[in-house]
Amino acid sequence: MAKNIDNRPIIELRNVSKRFGALQVLDGVDLSLRRGETTVVIGESGTGKSVLLKHIVGLLRPDSGEIWFDGQRIDTMNEQALVPIRRRMGFLFQMGALFDSMTVGENVGFPLEEHSQFKPDKIQAIVEEKLKMVGLSGLQARKPGQISGGQKKRVALARAIALDPEVVFYDEPTTGLDPVRADVINELILKLKQELHVTGIVVTHDMVSAFKVGDRILMLNKGTIIADAVPAWYKTCDDPRVRRFVDGRANEEDLKALVAAK
Repeated sequence: MAKNIDNRPIIELRNVSKRFGALQVLDGVDLSLRRGETTVVIGESGTGKSVLLKHIVGLLRPDSGEIWFDGQRIDTMNEQALVPIRRRMGFLFQMGALFDSMTVGENVGFPLEEHSQFKPDKIQAIVEEKLKMVGLSGLQARKPGQISGGQKKRVALARAIALDPEVVFYDEPTTGLDPVRADVINELILKLKQELHVTGIVVTHDMVSAFKVGDRILMLNKGTIIADAVPAWYKTCDDPRVRRFVDGRANEEDLKALVAAK
Protein backbone atom coordinates (compact mmCIF):
# COMPACT_ATOMS: atom_id res chain seq x y z
CA MET A 1 0.00 0.00 0.00
CA ALA A 2 1.43 3.39 -0.99
CA LYS A 3 2.45 5.63 1.89
CA ASN A 4 0.62 8.94 2.13
CA ILE A 5 2.98 11.84 1.52
CA ASP A 6 2.32 15.10 3.35
CA ASN A 7 2.91 17.79 0.75
CA ARG A 8 2.03 20.71 3.00
CA PRO A 9 4.89 23.10 3.67
CA ILE A 10 6.26 22.79 7.18
CA ILE A 11 7.32 26.47 7.35
CA GLU A 12 5.79 29.48 5.61
CA LEU A 13 6.63 33.16 5.67
CA ARG A 14 3.95 35.38 4.16
CA ASN A 15 4.96 38.92 3.20
CA VAL A 16 7.26 39.23 6.22
CA SER A 17 8.97 42.57 6.83
CA LYS A 18 11.29 43.68 9.62
CA ARG A 19 12.99 47.01 10.22
CA PHE A 20 15.53 48.05 12.84
CA GLY A 21 15.40 51.82 12.95
CA ALA A 22 16.14 53.11 9.46
CA LEU A 23 17.46 49.72 8.31
CA GLN A 24 15.01 47.52 6.39
CA VAL A 25 16.32 43.99 7.06
CA LEU A 26 13.46 41.92 5.61
CA ASP A 27 11.23 43.40 2.96
CA GLY A 28 8.08 41.48 2.09
CA VAL A 29 9.61 37.99 2.18
CA ASP A 30 7.44 35.12 0.94
CA LEU A 31 8.87 31.67 1.57
CA SER A 32 7.54 28.13 1.69
CA LEU A 33 9.79 25.30 2.96
CA ARG A 34 8.94 21.75 2.02
CA ARG A 35 9.18 18.79 4.39
CA GLY A 36 12.22 16.57 4.13
CA GLU A 37 14.22 18.99 1.99
CA THR A 38 17.39 20.88 2.83
CA THR A 39 17.15 24.56 1.96
CA VAL A 40 20.36 26.58 1.92
CA VAL A 41 20.21 30.34 2.53
CA ILE A 42 23.10 32.37 1.12
CA GLY A 43 23.86 36.08 0.82
CA GLU A 44 26.37 38.69 1.89
CA SER A 45 26.72 39.60 5.55
CA GLY A 46 23.94 41.90 6.72
CA THR A 47 21.38 40.75 4.14
CA GLY A 48 18.96 39.30 6.71
CA LYS A 49 19.88 35.59 6.88
CA SER A 50 20.15 35.36 10.67
CA VAL A 51 17.14 37.63 11.13
CA LEU A 52 15.16 35.27 8.89
CA LEU A 53 16.06 32.30 11.11
CA LYS A 54 15.20 34.21 14.29
CA HIS A 55 11.74 34.92 12.93
CA ILE A 56 11.13 31.25 12.13
CA VAL A 57 12.01 30.17 15.69
CA GLY A 58 10.07 33.02 17.28
CA LEU A 59 13.02 34.97 18.71
CA LEU A 60 11.94 37.98 16.64
CA ARG A 61 8.46 39.12 15.62
CA PRO A 62 7.80 40.66 12.21
CA ASP A 63 6.65 44.25 11.82
CA SER A 64 4.17 42.92 9.28
CA GLY A 65 3.36 39.58 7.68
CA GLU A 66 2.77 36.10 9.06
CA ILE A 67 4.89 33.08 10.01
CA TRP A 68 3.44 29.57 10.01
CA PHE A 69 4.81 26.26 11.30
CA ASP A 70 3.02 23.04 10.36
CA GLY A 71 -0.28 24.83 9.80
CA GLN A 72 -0.10 26.98 12.94
CA ARG A 73 0.54 30.70 12.90
CA ILE A 74 3.40 31.25 15.36
CA ASP A 75 4.31 34.95 15.12
CA THR A 76 1.33 35.81 17.34
CA MET A 77 2.03 33.08 19.95
CA ASN A 78 3.33 33.91 23.41
CA GLU A 79 6.50 32.30 24.78
CA GLN A 80 4.63 29.54 26.58
CA ALA A 81 2.73 28.54 23.46
CA LEU A 82 5.99 28.47 21.47
CA VAL A 83 7.65 25.90 23.77
CA PRO A 84 6.13 22.79 22.12
CA ILE A 85 6.86 24.26 18.66
CA ARG A 86 10.52 24.82 19.52
CA ARG A 87 10.84 21.25 20.81
CA ARG A 88 10.25 20.15 17.23
CA MET A 89 13.29 22.14 16.11
CA GLY A 90 17.01 21.51 16.56
CA PHE A 91 19.80 24.09 16.33
CA LEU A 92 23.44 23.78 15.36
CA PHE A 93 24.96 27.12 16.34
CA GLN A 94 27.89 28.62 14.44
CA MET A 95 30.46 28.05 17.20
CA GLY A 96 28.80 24.95 18.62
CA ALA A 97 27.83 26.67 21.90
CA LEU A 98 28.75 23.69 24.08
CA PHE A 99 28.83 24.12 27.85
CA ASP A 100 32.51 23.95 28.81
CA SER A 101 31.72 22.86 32.38
CA MET A 102 29.78 19.82 31.17
CA THR A 103 31.06 16.59 29.68
CA VAL A 104 30.26 15.64 26.09
CA GLY A 105 27.59 13.25 27.36
CA GLU A 106 26.04 15.90 29.60
CA ASN A 107 25.98 18.39 26.72
CA VAL A 108 24.14 15.98 24.42
CA GLY A 109 21.78 14.94 27.20
CA PHE A 110 20.97 18.51 28.26
CA PRO A 111 17.86 18.94 26.03
CA LEU A 112 16.56 15.58 27.28
CA GLU A 113 17.06 16.60 30.91
CA GLU A 114 15.24 19.88 30.28
CA HIS A 115 12.42 18.80 27.99
CA SER A 116 11.67 15.11 28.56
CA GLN A 117 10.49 12.86 31.37
CA PHE A 118 12.99 10.13 30.50
CA LYS A 119 14.80 8.28 33.26
CA PRO A 120 18.62 8.54 33.45
CA ASP A 121 19.19 5.14 31.79
CA LYS A 122 17.00 6.14 28.85
CA ILE A 123 18.79 9.47 28.51
CA GLN A 124 22.18 7.75 28.49
CA ALA A 125 21.00 5.34 25.81
CA ILE A 126 19.83 8.23 23.62
CA VAL A 127 23.11 10.10 24.18
CA GLU A 128 25.05 7.03 23.03
CA GLU A 129 22.77 6.62 20.01
CA LYS A 130 23.19 10.24 18.91
CA LEU A 131 26.96 10.26 19.43
CA LYS A 132 27.22 7.04 17.43
CA MET A 133 25.20 8.69 14.66
CA VAL A 134 27.80 11.48 14.38
CA GLY A 135 30.72 9.07 14.66
CA LEU A 136 31.80 9.93 18.22
CA SER A 137 30.94 6.88 20.32
CA GLY A 138 32.83 6.63 23.58
CA LEU A 139 33.55 10.34 24.10
CA GLN A 140 30.86 10.91 26.75
CA ALA A 141 33.30 11.54 29.61
CA ARG A 142 35.45 14.12 27.85
CA LYS A 143 35.08 17.86 28.27
CA PRO A 144 34.75 20.15 25.22
CA GLY A 145 38.28 21.44 25.87
CA GLN A 146 39.62 17.93 25.32
CA ILE A 147 38.27 17.45 21.79
CA SER A 148 38.98 19.07 18.41
CA GLY A 149 36.99 21.83 16.74
CA GLY A 150 35.47 19.40 14.27
CA GLN A 151 34.48 17.04 17.07
CA LYS A 152 32.86 19.93 18.95
CA LYS A 153 30.67 20.67 15.93
CA ARG A 154 29.65 17.01 15.78
CA VAL A 155 28.85 16.92 19.50
CA ALA A 156 26.75 20.06 19.03
CA LEU A 157 24.96 18.34 16.16
CA ALA A 158 24.30 15.26 18.34
CA ARG A 159 22.77 17.62 20.92
CA ALA A 160 20.68 19.31 18.21
CA ILE A 161 19.05 16.00 17.27
CA ALA A 162 18.68 14.63 20.82
CA LEU A 163 14.92 15.29 20.85
CA ASP A 164 14.42 13.90 17.32
CA PRO A 165 13.41 17.25 15.81
CA GLU A 166 11.49 17.55 12.57
CA VAL A 167 13.48 20.64 11.53
CA VAL A 168 17.18 21.33 12.08
CA PHE A 169 18.70 24.79 11.64
CA TYR A 170 22.39 24.87 10.74
CA ASP A 171 24.00 28.28 11.28
CA GLU A 172 27.31 28.41 9.37
CA PRO A 173 27.98 24.72 10.13
CA THR A 174 31.40 24.55 8.41
CA THR A 175 32.85 27.87 9.67
CA GLY A 176 36.30 27.46 11.19
CA LEU A 177 36.85 23.96 9.84
CA ASP A 178 39.41 22.79 7.30
CA PRO A 179 37.97 21.39 4.04
CA VAL A 180 38.21 17.78 5.20
CA ARG A 181 36.44 18.39 8.53
CA ALA A 182 33.92 20.63 6.79
CA ASP A 183 33.03 17.78 4.46
CA VAL A 184 32.40 15.51 7.45
CA ILE A 185 29.74 18.00 8.57
CA ASN A 186 28.29 18.07 5.05
CA GLU A 187 28.07 14.29 5.05
CA LEU A 188 26.33 14.35 8.42
CA ILE A 189 23.74 16.84 7.13
CA LEU A 190 23.04 14.46 4.25
CA LYS A 191 22.92 11.48 6.63
CA LEU A 192 20.38 13.14 8.94
CA LYS A 193 18.17 13.97 6.00
CA GLN A 194 18.31 10.38 4.75
CA GLU A 195 18.04 8.53 8.06
CA LEU A 196 15.92 10.88 10.19
CA HIS A 197 14.03 12.60 7.33
CA VAL A 198 14.63 16.01 8.89
CA THR A 199 13.88 19.25 7.14
CA GLY A 200 17.09 21.28 7.06
CA ILE A 201 17.67 25.03 6.85
CA VAL A 202 21.35 25.86 6.34
CA VAL A 203 22.75 29.40 6.52
CA THR A 204 26.22 29.44 4.99
CA HIS A 205 28.82 31.39 3.02
CA ASP A 206 30.48 28.11 2.00
CA MET A 207 29.42 27.42 -1.59
CA VAL A 208 31.08 23.99 -1.62
CA SER A 209 28.82 23.04 1.28
CA ALA A 210 25.79 24.74 -0.29
CA PHE A 211 26.15 22.81 -3.53
CA LYS A 212 26.63 19.50 -1.71
CA VAL A 213 23.84 19.57 0.86
CA GLY A 214 21.19 21.79 -0.69
CA ASP A 215 18.10 20.56 -2.50
CA ARG A 216 17.32 24.24 -3.00
CA ILE A 217 19.32 27.42 -2.54
CA LEU A 218 17.85 30.83 -1.70
CA MET A 219 19.82 34.04 -2.02
CA LEU A 220 18.95 37.08 0.07
CA ASN A 221 19.95 40.57 -1.01
CA LYS A 222 18.92 43.73 0.84
CA GLY A 223 16.12 41.90 2.63
CA THR A 224 14.53 40.23 -0.37
CA ILE A 225 14.91 36.84 -2.03
CA ILE A 226 16.55 37.47 -5.39
CA ALA A 227 17.13 33.84 -6.35
CA ASP A 228 15.41 30.56 -5.47
CA ALA A 229 16.53 27.52 -7.45
CA VAL A 230 18.19 24.12 -7.45
CA PRO A 231 21.98 24.21 -6.93
CA ALA A 232 22.84 23.55 -10.58
CA TRP A 233 21.14 26.79 -11.64
CA TYR A 234 23.65 28.86 -9.63
CA LYS A 235 26.58 27.47 -11.60
CA THR A 236 25.37 29.09 -14.83
CA CYS A 237 23.31 32.06 -13.56
CA ASP A 238 24.36 35.38 -15.13
CA ASP A 239 22.78 37.73 -12.55
CA PRO A 240 25.84 39.78 -11.46
CA ARG A 241 24.74 39.84 -7.80
CA VAL A 242 24.48 36.07 -7.70
CA ARG A 243 27.61 35.55 -9.79
CA ARG A 244 29.80 37.70 -7.52
CA PHE A 245 28.73 35.81 -4.42
CA VAL A 246 29.03 32.33 -5.91
CA ASP A 247 32.44 33.11 -7.43
CA GLY A 248 33.66 35.04 -4.38
CA ARG A 249 34.47 38.27 -6.22
CA ALA A 250 34.54 41.77 -4.70
CA ASN A 251 31.99 44.24 -6.05
CA GLU A 252 32.93 47.37 -7.97
CA GLU A 253 32.23 49.72 -5.04
CA ASP A 254 34.68 47.89 -2.80
CA LEU A 255 37.33 47.79 -5.52
CA LYS A 256 36.95 51.54 -6.17
CA ALA A 257 37.33 52.22 -2.45
CA LEU A 258 40.56 50.26 -2.39
CA VAL A 259 41.94 52.25 -5.35
CA ALA A 260 40.90 55.51 -3.72
CA ALA A 261 42.73 54.51 -0.52
CA LYS A 262 46.10 54.31 -2.28
